[in-house]
Amino acid sequence: MTLTTGAAALLDNFSLEMTARDAPELPGAAKVLPAHTRVNVTFLATESLAERVAGAKAVLAAGLTPVPHIAARRLTSTDELRQVLGALRDANASGSVFVVGGDPATPEGPFASARDVIETGLLPEFGVTHVSISGYPEGHPDIPDDVLWRELEAKSAALAEQGIESTIITQFGFDEAPILEWLRELRARGISAPVRLGLPGPAGVKRLLGFARRFGISSSAGIVKKYGFSLANLVGTAGPERLIDQLADGLDPTVHGDVAVHFYTFGGVEATSQWVHNYLA
Repeated sequence: MTLTTGAAALLDNFSLEMTARDAPELPGAAKVLPAHTRVNVTFLATESLAERVAGAKAVLAAGLTPVPHIAARRLTSTDELRQVLGALRDANASGSVFVVGGDPATPEGPFASARDVIETGLLPEFGVTHVSISGYPEGHPDIPDDVLWRELEAKSAALAEQGIESTIITQFGFDEAPILEWLRELRARGISAPVRLGLPGPAGVKRLLGFARRFGISSSAGIVKKYGFSLANLVGTAGPERLIDQLADGLDPTVHGDVAVHFYTFGGVEATSQWVHNYLA
């Protein structure tokens, strides 16, 4: 496969995602990742704060940049938010964070959304200078589009008012058409923050379809069409080469703005890192 100039540019300064339990893979991944690559550390309910902080420390130790997640709806109090931010600051990992709503249908404390956390004004107090927020090019199964846009605009404005840089990281997708249209709408609404487009890293076909169903993204038939495999044969691994090429062909900086790629490492941190290295090479 020939790497196009557009695809190479799209993959410049890519980022990826891990959980704290993926930390043992970091030394191998770091061998092929550019220094200071941004690595998001997710906020899983099954992991303690100490484990998540240890994951962020492992990212730092590997010569990479940690971006810990803060899940608003999982925080039980403002004091817990302070505890989380303080622990990250003490680990030298509070500079960049990703503030998300989180999974619980009912908030476990006073924060119903990422916006609520941002509007506390506490983030700069703990050394946060850059905040990533979520975007949903293919929509959200439980949140209407008008609400998604309203919240995105409000979060962007709140961060700007506090002098905090922002980046939008999108939920992973499989289809370039809604992604490109969403980017066009984003810029038309006056939101100029850089965007990191969420793409699934190489993973087993069954695993990819399972995540797609879980998050309400695309249809199995649509994924099959884009990735070029058959529902009758779900053996093997699928990578995002075709989607990257299609995005690169369709992106226009004058319309879509500053865009990079964020990999969801469903097939593993080390495997995804090696795949990007090989693809770029």
